[in-house]
Amino acid sequence: MHYKFSFPIINLKRAVYIIFTVILLDQISKIYIKLNFPLTLYGDDAILDYGFFKLLFIENKGMAWGTKLSDFIPFLDDEISKLLLSIIRIVAIFFLGYWIKKSLQEKTSDSFLLSLCLIFAGAVGNLLDSIFYGAIFSHSYGQVATFLPKEGYAPFFFGHVVDMLQFPIVSWIWPKWIPFIGGEPYTFFEYVFNLADSSISFGIAIIIFFNRKFLTN
Repeated sequence: MHYKFSFPIINLKRAVYIIFTVILLDQISKIYIKLNFPLTLYGDDAILDYGFFKLLFIENKGMAWGTKLSDFIPFLDDEISKLLLSIIRIVAIFFLGYWIKKSLQEKTSDSFLLSLCLIFAGAVGNLLDSIFYGAIFSHSYGQVATFLPKEGYAPFFFGHVVDMLQFPIVSWIWPKWIPFIGGEPYTFFEYVFNLADSSISFGIAIIIFFNRKFLTN
């Protein structure tokens, strides 16, 4: 007997609910971390440490895993790179919003609609950090940030994305005979992310596993 997994029906009301819920939870978690803890600097203890899970507070100035546009386009300075990244995120969000609207009108599969909603919500969540956080929070280096200071740590569109979740599943030390990295410690999945990143990742995973026709078209 085979059980076929079915997704809930995604109509406009549910799409708005999913998007709003993800953005709300993402922003609540980020603001809580921002207003209660200083940045977790290299060598600092984690806020919470359960071995396989750590709660940290870092700020990401770029894209996933801290990469920046200037890493790919060397002649861009960090400021222009950051502004371009914010603009690209805005364009992507408008494109995703249009895609969701069109998919609702055309009654696209519920799994694909759910994935678009999760990706859209995650993108908006991180964009809010980039646009507003620099202006509405003070810096978090060695101190807990304050809300609506006289001067924020960066202008609008130049804020940093707040990351806090880490699942360092396993650690090891590379054998000394391996060139360059021999004897160095390594942690599998040491990346630090947030709920918005998780939402985007789940959305992409749904497309990969449940919407293969979309990938092959």
